[in-house]
Amino acid sequence: MSLIPLIVDSHCHLDFPDFDAERDEVIARARAAGVSRMVTICTRLRNEPQVRAIAESHDGVFYAAGTHPMSAAQEPMATVDQLVAMSAHPKFVGIGETGLDYHYSGDSAAVQQESLRVHIEAARQTGLPLIIHAREADDDMARILTEEHRAGTYSCVMHCFSSSAELGRAMLDLGFYLSMSGIAAFPKSGALRDIFAAAPLDRILLETDSPYLAPPPFRGKRNEPAYTAHTAKVGAEVFGLSLKDFAAATTANFDRLFTKAAA
Repeated sequence: MSLIPLIVDSHCHLDFPDFDAERDEVIARARAAGVSRMVTICTRLRNEPQVRAIAESHDGVFYAAGTHPMSAAQEPMATVDQLVAMSAHPKFVGIGETGLDYHYSGDSAAVQQESLRVHIEAARQTGLPLIIHAREADDDMARILTEEHRAGTYSCVMHCFSSSAELGRAMLDLGFYLSMSGIAAFPKSGALRDIFAAAPLDRILLETDSPYLAPPPFRGKRNEPAYTAHTAKVGAEVFGLSLKDFAAATTANFDRLFTKAAA
C-alpha cells in the first residue's frame, strides 16, 4: 500500500555511485512509498549517456542534464546547441541543474554566470524548465534570472530551495517554482518553512536531492527517492493540508512545469 499516491521526486541523482549496488531496489522502494515518478539529474554533460540509460530502463524515471555550477570551471562550457540536441529525447524533461554556488566555488563566479546564461537560453529555446542550484549567491542569482526573463521568458524551478525570503519572493514574482527538499523537514528549519508557507501552493514541488539531505528520521544517512514521502508529510503540515491533498497539489504543479513528464 503506497503511503502517498501520485507523489513525485522532482530531483534526484540515481546515477551517483551511492546507488550502484542497488539502483533497481531503490527505484522499487520509491514506488512502494508512493513515488510514481522521478527526475534523475545529470550534473556533468559527459555523464549524460549513463543518466539517459537509467531513464530509458525504468518506467516513471525521467532525466535532465546540465553543468552543475560547482563543476563549471572544470568541465567544457556547455553550448545551447548541445543542450537543445539532448532535449529531443522523449525522457529529457529539463535543463540543468545549473546556477550559482559561491559557498564552495566563488572563485569561478564568472564562469558559473556564463554557464548559467547558456542554460537559460537552452531553456528558452526548448520550452523546458530550467533547474537552478543557488547557494550564497542571492544577489547575482536574482539579477541574472530577472535580466534574462525580461529578455525572453522561460520557466524555472529553484531546486532544493534554502535561500533567503527575498530571493524566494523575487523568484515567485517571475512565476518560478520553489522545490522543498529534506532541509525543510529539519527541526531547525523553521524560517525556511515560513518561506514556503508564504508561497502560493501552486508553486511548490517536492524532491529529495538524493543521495543527499535525507529528511528525519533518516538524517545523516543516504537519502533516496522513497523518502520524498517524509518531506511531503512536513509540507502538508506547513500548508495545513492532508497528505493526500498536498501530494495531489504538488503533483499537479510538477505536471504543469515538467510538461514532458506529465502523467
